[in-house]
Formats: sequence, C-alpha cells, structure tokens
Amino acid sequence: MTTTITASASGTFDIGGDLPVTRLGFGAMRITGAGIWGDPPDHDRALEVLRRLPELGVDFIDTADSYGPAVSEELIREALHPYRDDLVVATKAGLVRTGPDQWHQLGDPSYLRQCCHLSLRRLGVERIDLFQLHRIDSNVPREQQFEVLADLRREGLVRHVGLSEVSVEEIEAAREIVPISTVQNLYNVGNRQSEAVLEHCTEHGIGFIPWFPLAAGDLAKPGGPVAEVAARHGAAASQVALAWLLQRSLVILPIPGTGSVQHLEENVAAAQLRLSDEDVALLDAAA
Repeated sequence: MTTTITASASGTFDIGGDLPVTRLGFGAMRITGAGIWGDPPDHDRALEVLRRLPELGVDFIDTADSYGPAVSEELIREALHPYRDDLVVATKAGLVRTGPDQWHQLGDPSYLRQCCHLSLRRLGVERIDLFQLHRIDSNVPREQQFEVLADLRREGLVRHVGLSEVSVEEIEAAREIVPISTVQNLYNVGNRQSEAVLEHCTEHGIGFIPWFPLAAGDLAKPGGPVAEVAARHGAAASQVALAWLLQRSLVILPIPGTGSVQHLEENVAAAQLRLSDEDVALLDAAA
C-alpha cells in the first residue's frame, strides 16, 4: 500500500490567532544561488520545488527580501501566483546584502517601509501575511523599528508581525508597541539555545519558527541518539530532527528548505513520523 506524503499530518497553527497554516512549512532561502546570492543554478528546478509545495499540503512559505536579494520572492511569485487562498507567504526585512554570504543589519524605519513596499510588489500582493523584522538593528532605537511595523499593520499593508533572533525581553518590549505573532530563532534538536524563548512563545501562543531546523550536529553521527532513533524507525536523521520539533511544542512551525524535490518530499514525510516517549527522552537527555 502506498502512503500519501502530506504535510497535513503535522497539524495546524493559527498565526496571530486568525491565520491558519499547516505546521510543517517551507523555507525559501535555498532556492537562490550559492551564498544565498543571485539566481539559482537551475531556474526550472527551483520552480518545480515551489510548485510541488501545494501538492504536498505545504501552505506556509517563509522567505525574505535579502534572499538573493529579491530572487526568492520573485521565484515564489513566478511559480505560484495567483496564490491559492490557503497559501500564506511570510517575508522579512532588515538585512542588507553586499555579496555572497554577507549580511548587514539596517533597521532605519524609512528603509523598512521601503522594503515592505518592494516585497508587496515582488510577491504580487496587496498585503503581506506575515512581515518579520529580520534582525533588530542595534544602531537604531528599537522602538522606532517596532513603531514602523505597527504603522504598516495599521495601514493594512501587513497582516501580522514577527521578529527574528530575539530574547524574551525584546519580544516583550516589541509587544508594548505592536502585537507579535511569530518569533524566528535558531533552534533544533542539537541546539537548544533559544529554549527560554520557545517556552515564552508557547505560554503566550506566539508561533515559533526554528531556523536551521534540520541540524543535529554530533547527535546524528553513527552511534549517536538521532542516528539510533532514525534506525529504529527506518527514517532519515533529518526526519527525526523535524519530528522532534513538531512534538516539542504545538507552537513550533518548522520551515526546512531545499532546492530538491526529492529532499522536499523526504522532509514532508517527517510529518507522519511519531516518536515514542522513549525516543524523545533519549534525544532530550543527549542535548
């Protein structure tokens, strides 16, 4: 019997309380060129990956104006516009690119506003579902950065607001100015440095988007706990890493990214992997 691969097995989460998404999403950073710079090496292949998403039940795509820059957003529009009603596209602003693998913070309010308008144009939408501050720029008063996000939301250009790489204190400072619907921090089975932020998001119903979700580090090496759990289930280590995230908290929205349809299907299949209490205890103890 053939099992249908679908992300729907991961369940759903309502971003901001009113925007439902399937929890296992897609990160659109890796569909660009090397160093997240320029066009992908195979344009048609990138489009094929994006067009496979709705067929697999993936309805949440995370991108950023800095991916390419602009390339990722443009590819999403080319592949999927006009968008299905249930497709949610999140993007980010606040990082400037000067070359491959080079990233610089820029949180000037006028720049963030410009980024929003340009993303609207590239994506071909009148309102961005989820607009995230890619980083809080330490050279600009953070209140000014939060206030422009609040203004964009009031003006109807942005539906929901998110933050990336922030502390609990920064989340609460932002929430005094604008409702925060999601937080995107580095977090995976091998790196729990954002544990306190995840607990805070879980408590307050804030979506937590872990970037670099497939990383397992030494835990995935032969004889390691991730490898052991993977062998027990006949699964890949990356699938165990995703399954662990999905079971860790109901507010977690993993966004594994890839430029390969085969790898995409493998990632989505992780939605149907159920780890036992013993599996979870082993992974938690190791980390």
